[in-house]
Amino acid sequence: MTFLKRYALPLACAMTALLAACSATKDERRVPTPLVEIKPVLNVEQAWKASVGKAGRYLFTPIAVGDAVYAAGANGSVVKIDAKTGQDVWRTKLDDDLSAGVGSDGTLTAVGGLKGSVYVLGPDGKQIWTAVAPGEIVSPPLVGNDLVVVRTIDGKVIAFNAQTGEQKWIFQVRAVPLNLRVAAGMTFAGNQAVLAGFPGGTFAAINLQTGDAFWQTPVSFPKGVTEVERINDVTGAPSLVGAQTCAVTFQGRLGCFDANSGRPVWEKAFSSDSGLAQDDQTVAAGDDWSVVNAFRAADGTPIWKNDKLKSRQVSVPYILGRAVVVGDFEGYVHFLSTENGEFIGRTKTDGSAITAAPVLAGDTLVVQTHDGGLYGFRPR
Repeated sequence: MTFLKRYALPLACAMTALLAACSATKDERRVPTPLVEIKPVLNVEQAWKASVGKAGRYLFTPIAVGDAVYAAGANGSVVKIDAKTGQDVWRTKLDDDLSAGVGSDGTLTAVGGLKGSVYVLGPDGKQIWTAVAPGEIVSPPLVGNDLVVVRTIDGKVIAFNAQTGEQKWIFQVRAVPLNLRVAAGMTFAGNQAVLAGFPGGTFAAINLQTGDAFWQTPVSFPKGVTEVERINDVTGAPSLVGAQTCAVTFQGRLGCFDANSGRPVWEKAFSSDSGLAQDDQTVAAGDDWSVVNAFRAADGTPIWKNDKLKSRQVSVPYILGRAVVVGDFEGYVHFLSTENGEFIGRTKTDGSAITAAPVLAGDTLVVQTHDGGLYGFRPR
């Protein structure tokens, strides 16, 4: 086989941006680092602004497909936007509260409802089917390979036929006593597997045809005495570049693996409550203090560390050419040099938290804020 991320924590932990409060017993004096003036060498132009519903107590991640971006809000709003102009292609209001979104292959678009409902919309934004997953959905669905794949808060992964909504299979790992309420995403590995990390630190490649695991491996193991100390969830979506896939856990490790076998390539002690980004040269992640780190993708050698955003609750990163891009709790978007981690640009949105990774639609970088703002930027 070859192919190229019970009980939940209290609601205060529902947003990645608030997870620092959950570990306040270690240090309750987390004061956000004040921003310093920078001399930008990257010109970041705001091309347009749009809006979708507020996130409420959930995390909403946009997705880019070609020159379009898809986004959703907690009030049931789902939108497809032309990233060149910022104009709506279509906009739909579902009669349900949403807790996750959005997934799309450019034809079908899927979002998750508060009570496990899965809604799939057609090319014009109109609902074509709905199904129910066995649990609350807080991660964006995957759409592709003739499937709609969703996951529940307790780690179940469920695949539905993309055309009919018929359930095809369900995959699950052993439940853990406590898990983080984070949007632990999934990643297609070609047309054969879906990569997903789970509560407890497990990482798996799931066969798209059968729902069985091609391989299953630990990113890290729980440590500590109390159940809170032993929380060890994979956070964010696994990355996949070539035949290497990487994942990171809270209170655990950051590791890269051979995507065909699950064999570890390299691992580092690390803790992240958000997730990571990878390109062919670099793996970047903010730790649970929002210190942004970069490692060499080939062997995990540390490249740089930037602590000037410490305790600013940085988002999942995105690697854009020569910049690692992260948002923060005040709606700032920061551009860090992939070479040395220094600030090379900064811009601001609406002042509310940015927790999801930015996405690139064509030549437009799109970020979604907690208050539902969608911003298109063109870095030059």
